[in-house]
Amino acid sequence: MRAAESHSGHTGPLVVGLTGIGGIGKTALGFHVARQLSERYPDGILYVDLDDLRRDGAVEVADAVAELLSGLGVAPEWLERSFAGRSKQYWTRTRDKRLIVVVDNARYGAEAVPLLPASAGSLVIVNSQGSLYDLHGVAAVEVPVDFLAVDDAVRLLGRVVDDPRLSAEPEAVAELARGCGGLPAALHVAGQWIRKYRRRSLSRLVAELTAELYERGIPMVEAVWDAAYTGLGPESARLYCLLSLFPAPAVTAPAAAAILGGGLVPAEDALEELESAGLLENRAEGYRMHDLLRGHADRRARQADPEGADRTEALRRLIRWYRRQSARADLLGAGPRMTFADLPGPPSGDVPDIDFGGKTAALRWLESQRLALFACVRLAFEAGEYEDAWALCEPLWTHFLDHPHYGDVTDAFHIGVVAADRLEYLPAMVRMRCQLARPLWEQERYDEAEAHLRQALSASEALGESTRDRKLKASAVEFQGLLKSAKGDWAGAASNFEEASRVHVGIGNAYGVLLQTYLLGRTALCQGEHGQAVVLLSEAHSMAREQERERMTARTGFELGRALRRAGRAAEAAGLVRAALDNARQRGSTADEVRVLEELAALADDLGEVTEAEQHRTAARLLATRSGAVPSDDQSS
Repeated sequence: MRAAESHSGHTGPLVVGLTGIGGIGKTALGFHVARQLSERYPDGILYVDLDDLRRDGAVEVADAVAELLSGLGVAPEWLERSFAGRSKQYWTRTRDKRLIVVVDNARYGAEAVPLLPASAGSLVIVNSQGSLYDLHGVAAVEVPVDFLAVDDAVRLLGRVVDDPRLSAEPEAVAELARGCGGLPAALHVAGQWIRKYRRRSLSRLVAELTAELYERGIPMVEAVWDAAYTGLGPESARLYCLLSLFPAPAVTAPAAAAILGGGLVPAEDALEELESAGLLENRAEGYRMHDLLRGHADRRARQADPEGADRTEALRRLIRWYRRQSARADLLGAGPRMTFADLPGPPSGDVPDIDFGGKTAALRWLESQRLALFACVRLAFEAGEYEDAWALCEPLWTHFLDHPHYGDVTDAFHIGVVAADRLEYLPAMVRMRCQLARPLWEQERYDEAEAHLRQALSASEALGESTRDRKLKASAVEFQGLLKSAKGDWAGAASNFEEASRVHVGIGNAYGVLLQTYLLGRTALCQGEHGQAVVLLSEAHSMAREQERERMTARTGFELGRALRRAGRAAEAAGLVRAALDNARQRGSTADEVRVLEELAALADDLGEVTEAEQHRTAARLLATRSGAVPSDDQSS
């Protein structure tokens, strides 16, 4: 508190490092400080847990910045693609703000520095198990978080459980507090354990723990957790053990049901009992288990299931369940499209399917479960379940298009490529490489993307002549054209789109012909061939209307309007561009709305309508700024 009050005259935010071992209460203390100082920092509290984004010990910092930008109200469609772009966004959005940023589970200062806001009037609380020596060039204060003293531990127990025995038997309470080692994570479980056995004296309870301690030679902390565990019902105890293998920070009731292989209600009951025992924490995103308790659950799991058969089967059920639910969400969210993995059958027993309710809810589920889905790709591969590994990548493609978590998706799609190769399944070998190429080229890793597409095209030569195989070949050629477009090779891109179009014509795929015609028209527009662009985009727009594809009708109409204006036919363009504006607003796409408003401003300029042009330009600028776009002067800096 004093550091915050005295922080002035610095060019950057104050950084407070809370250091101490896991389970000591750093996260709770950080949030307590944030709440206490919220009036001093009125622009909000942001939070990111770096362990949620850690893979093989390293954090994809660009995704961490994206998490913070999301907290600042930046929608996924407005996120810059590169780390540098996101850093500029973050810098712009936090300039002149008074924010509190809580960075949990940092291991190095280099992980935290890119997450510091621009404003010197902000506070950053960094939780770490050790000192962050490489926090260079910032005003930093380290606050070691030590084990709770006995008196403080007794007071915490009193907050966890309101029980008259605490005041009636102070010596027993003190002994229990000492035995918990001053760890809040252990004291919380101990408090719930006291609550459960209300008819027993504390002296008896502590004596039983002490006897177990001496008999088994384990710390009292472990004995406290063991006591909570042995007091669970059979299904809750089994779930506690199996949750040690759950691959994401928070588990939902349907996922818990999949782990158990049973119905939703028993899973909900088991989760509730685990929460009552202090072994889980119920949050908005699901139930969380502390890392120390996860270690205890793993030890108990190995004792209860030394051969690992139950754990192996539970993990297989979980992976298959996530594969089925993500495929269902993808179908509902993106509609029918070219996929190559079969939809797994309904789960055995009473394991529930998710009731998505509609497209929006299905897409939101994919985002809410992304950490578990990405982790299941890796777990499936490590378990030798190669089909599950690459099959999970198909619905993650739909998710990626709206949520560019580049670190996670690049890792997952690379695993998908290797899994498909292990099975030597040609369609998957082609598809996975195409999927991997796009996030690579969007990160400007063009050589890697090109190498994967060369391999995809080479593999596609061994495909058959069925309609689906020929469609996949055309798709690989289209991806090559998209890569060339990203690199500015418009002539090469046009050649690829023409080749893909011929294949789609040959197999009678009307939508494929529509898409390639649209891409050819857009390419002609980028090449400055405005007349040719008008011809191609007019064809694409007519096809989109005939096929009753609302989204493509708007996209082709917008690009046709742009082509008409550049061809000197601005008056013909206005209706098409206004229709695209209506469509963008109906879909709630602010990024598309801004693009259309800017085009309407250019149209108005060409038609001599100066006032209307300025109105559209102002509306676009305000909407872009509100949505999180980097101002043009920042982008050019």
